[in-house]
Amino acid sequence: MGKLIVIPTPIGNLEDITLRALRTLKEIDLLLAEDTRTTGNLLKHYSIQTPLRSFHMHNEHKILAGLIDQLESGRVIGLVSDAGTPGISDPGFLLVRAAVAAGISVECLPGATAFVPALVTSGLPTDRFVFEGFLPPKKGRQTKFKQLATEKRTLVFYESPHKLAKTLGEIQTYFGSDRLVVCSREISKKFEQHVRGTVTEVLAHFEATPPKGEFVVIVAGES
Repeated sequence: MGKLIVIPTPIGNLEDITLRALRTLKEIDLLLAEDTRTTGNLLKHYSIQTPLRSFHMHNEHKILAGLIDQLESGRVIGLVSDAGTPGISDPGFLLVRAAVAAGISVECLPGATAFVPALVTSGLPTDRFVFEGFLPPKKGRQTKFKQLATEKRTLVFYESPHKLAKTLGEIQTYFGSDRLVVCSREISKKFEQHVRGTVTEVLAHFEATPPKGEFVVIVAGES
């Protein structure tokens, strides 16, 4: 029986990878990557020649059974996303679930995840928090905001730049204009940025300065 190894990769700075992850990337039989071009650049940077295969939300259902067959035959397969830890708002859950169901050993290495440094540097309470990932795009979105409006724990979201202003506007509507918010981008990169303030202040900032890059949005719980 083989093994599935989930491998976190850098979210920005290529130095944010562990020695264990680099060794594992060299030793595995096959590496599944969300985007082979992105992961190929990482492997090239560290002179790693492990075979790559595409694994993403558009093909994971089609190739899942074949991957389980390979694992059952004894192959050791690694899984990476474009950045961070696979399965956290990225492809990976289906394969991990299928491997567990088949009795295949699953290992996840510790490593980079965007929301952790954003949460820690936010200045908002970190002892108890709720990770929501990406909010529903349409159906259920209003219901979700109503549910979270009275949540007392710190809230953590992921958001794309073209939806950030809309999301901040909805937080203002459902949570109140004085709710504290921190929007973080380019984490671990040269131009890392954290915009802090009330949701009204942060929304005004991004209305004046169009957002760029993927964001982690940290919202204070109801006081």
